[in-house]
Amino acid sequence: MRFFLFLFLTLSLYAEENYSLRVAYGQASSSTLGDIISGDFSSHEKSLNVVALDGGYLLKQGAFEWPMDVYVKSSISYFDESDANRDALYELTLYIKAYWNFDFLDNRVRFGFGEGASYTSDILFVEAEEAATIVDGKTSYFLNYLDISLDFDIGKLVGVKTLEGAYFGWALKHRSGIYGLINGVSKGGSNYNTLYIEKNF
Repeated sequence: MRFFLFLFLTLSLYAEENYSLRVAYGQASSSTLGDIISGDFSSHEKSLNVVALDGGYLLKQGAFEWPMDVYVKSSISYFDESDANRDALYELTLYIKAYWNFDFLDNRVRFGFGEGASYTSDILFVEAEEAATIVDGKTSYFLNYLDISLDFDIGKLVGVKTLEGAYFGWALKHRSGIYGLINGVSKGGSNYNTLYIEKNF
């Protein structure tokens, strides 16, 4: 975790305008995507943690003349599965993410939705566990990726100009086969609830 935080702070010194950096930490959820969207954030019974570093580039600000910004993003994640007696594994993602911006009580709030691809160095414990619940359940290193988030501008909230453009929020990391459309994976997805800090430059 310290390494990712150090990397985040170092890169933020050199990043250019129209870029974003995000550091996130979270845990696996036992809830489905639908359950989480409806407010059930139950954690998995095992302590399965993730640390992630995302970088993004702004493709379009105010897309379609709406308060929506569109980024292309990529991330690297480290999954600690020692509580399941497994080695750590890594994930690479590439995705497009749109942020819907709205002002609330003099603060900037963003709802984000991203979709793309995810590749892991091994099968996540929760994905193997879910696949085992059906006959001939399949798993895959390569799956569809969703990134859903909600955050607020720290600088505007506390009234510190230099912190404006820094966001604190929650994000869901979701991998799935889209009911069998990708590599025949109908069960075997994963959900990780994370908290993060993101900075735009």
